[in-house]
Amino acid sequence: QVQLVESGGGLQQAGGSLNLSCAASGRIFKINAMGWYRQAPGLQRELVAVITDGGSATYADSVKGRFTISANNDKNTTHLQMNSLKPEDTAVYYCWAILVPGWGTSTLRYWGQGTQVTVSS
Repeated sequence: QVQLVESGGGLQQAGGSLNLSCAASGRIFKINAMGWYRQAPGLQRELVAVITDGGSATYADSVKGRFTISANNDKNTTHLQMNSLKPEDTAVYYCWAILVPGWGTSTLRYWGQGTQVTVSS
């Protein structure tokens, strides 16, 4: 069983910063990539940022230059540093991982339970 647990969400004023963390635990052989999606009320879930096990990062255009994703492969964690926050960043942020649970098993996708980020104007 694999679990992804997020932390670090909350309320912040526009222009401020927040740091989200996600820790993966359980039966994990190899993590191929970890990242963050977000979903605002009435909207579809969208990709925010993803980082591969090789350290390659990809960002949504809306967060480029403001958000930075990082990962600690040894600890199976990823972090999302969010700077210059805007009210439109308000959403539930979900941690996401693509990983191989065990030797010879298939690659699977896992989701965290989500953490609320609210940015006031």
